[in-house]
Amino acid sequence: MNADTPDPNETTATRRQRGERIAAELSGDPDPALLEALDREFPFLANALTSYAVGEVLARTVLDVRTRQLALVAAFAALGLGDFVKLHGGYALNAGVTEEELKEVVYLTTIPAGFARAVQASQSIGELLASRQAA
Repeated sequence: MNADTPDPNETTATRRQRGERIAAELSGDPDPALLEALDREFPFLANALTSYAVGEVLARTVLDVRTRQLALVAAFAALGLGDFVKLHGGYALNAGVTEEELKEVVYLTTIPAGFARAVQASQSIGELLASRQAA
């Protein structure tokens, strides 16, 4: 079994702990506000997100964190999910992605998703960059 093969004996609690650690590393915040709010209002969703999406999928090592976050920005941009573009764009910047690389992903979005989705993504990335410059 390689490191990216799920262990069928691993508990949800173990995956959740790993997910919380990864979320903290990605966000640079030991208690990410998004997960805290979800946990308070939607505990089932928070547990599923943290233990599966973060604790299993984002824990995989085939792609490095930087590449994985760029791929997620591209996917969310193509889907028109601006809040997630902004969230994962921030994680990408924390992982060493440059502003120019994020902008390039926006440009590439025009091919599979069209100009409207690329414009939406550009607005999200613009907001993200502005908020980081103000901080």
